[in-house]
This record gives sequence, C-alpha cells and structure tokens, in this order.
Amino acid sequence: MMQRAMALVFMIALLGAAASSAQEDRIEAAPAGLEAVDVTERPDAQAPLDLKFVDEDGMEVALGDFFHPGRPVILNLGYYSCPMLCGLVLNAMVDGMKELEWTPGQEFELITVSIDAREGPRLANLKKDTYLQSYGRPSARSGWHFLTGTADQSRALADAVGFGYAYNEERQEWMHPAALFVLTPEGRVARYLYGVSFDAQTLRLSLVEASEGRIGGSMDKVLLFCFQYDSSVGRYGPAARRLMSVAGYVTVVVLGLWLIQLRRRDRRRKS
Repeated sequence: MMQRAMALVFMIALLGAAASSAQEDRIEAAPAGLEAVDVTERPDAQAPLDLKFVDEDGMEVALGDFFHPGRPVILNLGYYSCPMLCGLVLNAMVDGMKELEWTPGQEFELITVSIDAREGPRLANLKKDTYLQSYGRPSARSGWHFLTGTADQSRALADAVGFGYAYNEERQEWMHPAALFVLTPEGRVARYLYGVSFDAQTLRLSLVEASEGRIGGSMDKVLLFCFQYDSSVGRYGPAARRLMSVAGYVTVVVLGLWLIQLRRRDRRRKS
C-alpha cells in the first residue's frame, strides 16, 4: 500500500514538471530592447524648438514655428503606420477634445510627430485628413500639425521630453509607450498624460496649468487650485488639503458674516 502511494506521488510530480516545462515553452520571450521603451519624466525640460521637420504639405518647418505666446501645446509622438497603439492614443485624444469648447489653433496648438524616418508628408497628410474628419472641426486644420523628419530629429525631440522607443526587427514595428506631453508656450514640459483615455477635464486643466492661467476662466483656476494631477490614475482629482483649506476659509467667512449680522441686530434693538 505504501509503495503504491509513493508511486502515485512520484507520478504526479512527473506530470507537474512536464506541464510546467510545456507552459514555459509556450511563454514568448520579451522583445529585445523593451527596457528602453518607457517615459522618463523630465518636468520643465526644454523642447528643442530649433529642430527642423517637414509638415504634411511638404514644407520645412521649425518646431518653434508652432509655439505662440499664451498658447500651450499638446505634443504627440508615435508613427502613422502604427498597427494599433498610436491609433488608440489619437482616438482617445480626439474623444477628449470633442468635449472641450477650445480648438487647436485658437486656445492651444497640437503637434503630432512621427518617430519613423521612413514616413513622409503624403502619409502625414492622409492621417491629418482622417483625424480632422473624426474631430469634426475644420477650423482645427491650422492648429493641428502632422510632422515627419529624420531619425536624428525625432530622436532628439523624444530624448528631450523623455519618450523612449525602439524598433523590433522581428515584428517590423516600433515599440513605444502611450503618452501625451503638455508643453508651455515657451516649449517646456508641464505635464505628462498616460494611457489611452484622456477625459475632457484632464485635458482642460492640463492646458490651463501649462498656460499658467493665461487661458480659461475663473472657474478653471478655482478647479486647478482644488484639484491636482494623480499620475496613478492619469487624471486630476480633489486635493484634500486644498479643499480643507478652502472649507476652512469659507467657514471663517460665514462665521464672520454671522457675527456681524448679530451685532447689527443688537444695535438696532438698543436704539
């Protein structure tokens, strides 16, 4: 009986080892160079505005041509022939912008830059038409720029803002993170937005913050004071200490007004 039990345990161990080995054989190795694909946050880093690119019309432009006083900039890095991730990021950005009353070319600028040196103005123009049609605001054409350039130019811009990417020869694809960069009118990094979902409030407050209050109304400034960006969820959330401070100030003001009113009543009664 004991020998049968031992044999059964031994058989189960062998089957478990075989299953584990088969599972390991099915696990694909991580693509080479994946460790370089990440965002290294560099708050207040200066984008190289003197870099030269080619726009969707085939004209040579400088990155600084799209930076204007009072207008923050949303920078999007990717490539136009991307099979999935770049489209998800752009679609999410467009969905968020549809809920904003602000439009590229008016309150802010929008720049999409390809990291693939093999892509040119023709493909950039096609992508611009596609996403402008999806956005549904023809006036945004003057404020949304689709650029291409050399490998060195794209790499210099990506390195400046902390956007890591690498090419996978086996898959013939670029590996890159999903992120947007919100820049000040002077070209400095103000905010990193991650993921494939960008709600309207996050976009709006990011732009207000990057413009240092030069766009948006009084309510936007109040919201920016009471809300802070939470990178763990990729959006702005209530700032507990600030809300407590505001509540404290409101309480003091209300009590003060109440005491003043009581004193006035007492004076009226005495008179």
